[in-house]
Amino acid sequence: LPPIFWTDYCWPTLKIRVSSGRCRSAVASTKTQEEKEQPMGGCAVVETGPVEFCQKPKSDAKTRLSKIHIDFDNTEEAYKSKANMELLRSLLVFKLCTIDLLVDKNRELMELSKKLLGQWMFEKIMKMTFYGQFVAGEDHNSIKPLIQKNQAFGVGAVLDYSVEEDLTQEEAEKKEMDSCVSEAEKEDVIHREKKYKAHRQFGDRRGGVISARTYFYADEAKCDKQMETFINCIKASGGASADGFSAIKMTALGRPQFLLQFSEVLVKWRQFFNFLAALQGKSEMMILDQKLELEQLEASMIKLGVGAKNDIANWFSGEKLGLSGTIDLLDWNSLINDTTKISSLLMVPNLETGQLEPLLKKFTAEEERQMKRMLQRVDVLAKYALENGVRLMVDAEQTYFQPAISRLTLEMQRKFNREKPIIFNTFQCYLKEAYDNVSLDIELSRREGWYFGAKLVRGAYMYQERARAKEIGYEDPINPDYEATNRMYHKCLEYVLEEIECNGKANVMVASHNEDTVKFTLEKMNEMGLSPSENKVYFGQLLGMCDQISFPLGQAGFPVYKYVPYGPVNEVIPYLSRRAQENRGFMKGSQRERSLLWKELRRRLMGGQIFYTPVY
Repeated sequence: LPPIFWTDYCWPTLKIRVSSGRCRSAVASTKTQEEKEQPMGGCAVVETGPVEFCQKPKSDAKTRLSKIHIDFDNTEEAYKSKANMELLRSLLVFKLCTIDLLVDKNRELMELSKKLLGQWMFEKIMKMTFYGQFVAGEDHNSIKPLIQKNQAFGVGAVLDYSVEEDLTQEEAEKKEMDSCVSEAEKEDVIHREKKYKAHRQFGDRRGGVISARTYFYADEAKCDKQMETFINCIKASGGASADGFSAIKMTALGRPQFLLQFSEVLVKWRQFFNFLAALQGKSEMMILDQKLELEQLEASMIKLGVGAKNDIANWFSGEKLGLSGTIDLLDWNSLINDTTKISSLLMVPNLETGQLEPLLKKFTAEEERQMKRMLQRVDVLAKYALENGVRLMVDAEQTYFQPAISRLTLEMQRKFNREKPIIFNTFQCYLKEAYDNVSLDIELSRREGWYFGAKLVRGAYMYQERARAKEIGYEDPINPDYEATNRMYHKCLEYVLEEIECNGKANVMVASHNEDTVKFTLEKMNEMGLSPSENKVYFGQLLGMCDQISFPLGQAGFPVYKYVPYGPVNEVIPYLSRRAQENRGFMKGSQRERSLLWKELRRRLMGGQIFYTPVY
């Protein structure tokens, strides 16, 4: 089994002078705020753990990096990898995506076409239109020509096997309820947080979702089969391109009951920390500034009745914990210890009884095995990625699964990201807590010395999450509007870029179709002197979309990747259906991509390039 939980390193304190320039503290200080701020020789004296200065020395005009400017209106560069027929296909598909009737009834129309035309002709037409636009091929061999062509023009691949089970809504709801409710819950009435319980009306997790595959648990054999599919995808990534990515989803690798329960435990522990921070008057501070004084903390817990005095003292006096005299959220998280029985991890503080209690009263032997098998599958995939020189992108999922997914991904990063970034977590910036999550993970990576890897997205589950929160009755986890999400995305991105500038052990994929966000990233990189050749900042877009962003970036030397779905025609229809849904909003909201495609097609025809063929 992979290690599941961490302990933090504590360091001796030291005094330093701080002048202008940015720096980040690695551990909590043992001194009071007054002691920290005593002046010395005109500079503030800071007493803290190891500190890394992030101010780069100023360079003169000759040594300063040249600023990179990319013209996203240059259609000749943007579409030089596309033949004329490919441009026409894009125009046709994007136009069809703006017709509401076709989009709303796309599944029914595809089924009707299959019956009328027959399987062979149906597949032929799909490959000439939607399938050919958004899917690379049927298997890892057939996708190689497209991947190699894109690579010749500077664009890599994130391989994503996009086959989904074609279930009815009733079948999906039944599978979800069967796999998310434990035996203990079936037998007894157990108090669980509403958010982390399965609800039949939202059992079909495909509703209100954009660009995300959905897996439903059947049995352990199915999870093993899906793990093998991911292994084949990793091998294909290693064989098709250098420094490729492969995407995986945690819900494909085990029974989601464990993700629900573990998420609830992690959230309750964090809520308890927030409660204790409020008792010390620190609830208004930024999350990493909330450093609780141990003496007050122990006194509060004794008063609350959570454990005996000796137990609490031992709790906070581990080999690497509590030596600084304060404890922050990262230290607090490390108190959840690794144990032989995975179910023993699911302990939560009960303020009413003053005891640590199991989330559920009992787990069956089979449930225990299911939990361990999920962790083993994750470990197997990480090892395959490392062996094949492929980076593993763990997709984000619903917020009631995400705390557990992020924690398991973090454990993989701690284990496998020691020498270079292999494991990447995904942060959905439409979430209110996105910035806290990014900053906490970066801080832990700095303390422990491993490579932080992140993909930043706006998010795929907004409509579903909003509806579920409103219907079931818990706080909406989504930012109030698109502008707030944009601000959150740029805030998270700027924080990671600063970390890259600071110590070079952070890596980020800017996964966005938003041209303004890409330009924002380029501006920040220019300001910080970050070169594309450093291979720390990547860009990502979906296959078949926003080529006017991807290819100019790739040809300018930036690491840029297309999310490349593949799979048999009939089995990726659910994915294609969602592509049509997403593109309706995308194409109605902006005519830019279609206008650029027309501009390039006219340029070629007027220049006599009627039979243009890419040369590479």
